[in-house]
Amino acid sequence: MQPIYIVLTNTGTMFTKAIKSVTNAPYNHASLSLDMNLKKVYSFGRKQPDNPFYGGFIQEDFIKGTFSWYPETTCAIYKLSLNDNDYKKLVRYISMFEKNSEKYYYNLIGLFGIPFNKSLDVPGAYFCSQFVSEILKRSGVDLFKKKSALVTPDDFRDVEQLELIFEGQIYDYPHLKGWINYNPKRYKNFPFRKYVKQQLRSEQRKYYFRDGFVKPKKILMEQQMRKMKNITEMFDDFK
Repeated sequence: MQPIYIVLTNTGTMFTKAIKSVTNAPYNHASLSLDMNLKKVYSFGRKQPDNPFYGGFIQEDFIKGTFSWYPETTCAIYKLSLNDNDYKKLVRYISMFEKNSEKYYYNLIGLFGIPFNKSLDVPGAYFCSQFVSEILKRSGVDLFKKKSALVTPDDFRDVEQLELIFEGQIYDYPHLKGWINYNPKRYKNFPFRKYVKQQLRSEQRKYYFRDGFVKPKKILMEQQMRKMKNITEMFDDFK
């Protein structure tokens, strides 16, 4: 038997809060991990942490990905054992998604069908829980007696085959701490203004801390960046 892991999370963003107001569920995002340390985690979601409208198939990164912007993210991690044949099929399907990742899109339309119990399937498009459910179904593990486009992250909490192994804040998960040297909470009191000033003259769209970690999301607030850049350029003219 081969273990895989279902990771349910709640980042607390405005988008997830809007979903939670409708579903009243503690978690609103589902991912599938091939390992306990969460190094190989797959789902459908944001491709860029600062752009909630650009989504698709992603391999989630807890160091430089979206989660690093939300250190207070809560999670529930479940273990599911597959036989060797089903596990091999699962790995092949994930590999197919990886090789053709640009052909897949986030199924935002499908989310609107869930409250009405109406499956809105869009070719080449999935939302997070739809992807996890569908890829398991294709691999021979059908956890739900309904279409994948009607499966929500909260549905996984009621599956008897899943074993809950951790629940709490994602960066408190002990197996995650075992492979990453990163605690985003230590940047809580980071000298924001000094850091932004250092980065203003950079031509890159993304900004990182010296150790490679993504900065807090407020550093990328475009309006504030433009204002500060205009001020520094004005002072440069007097030099």
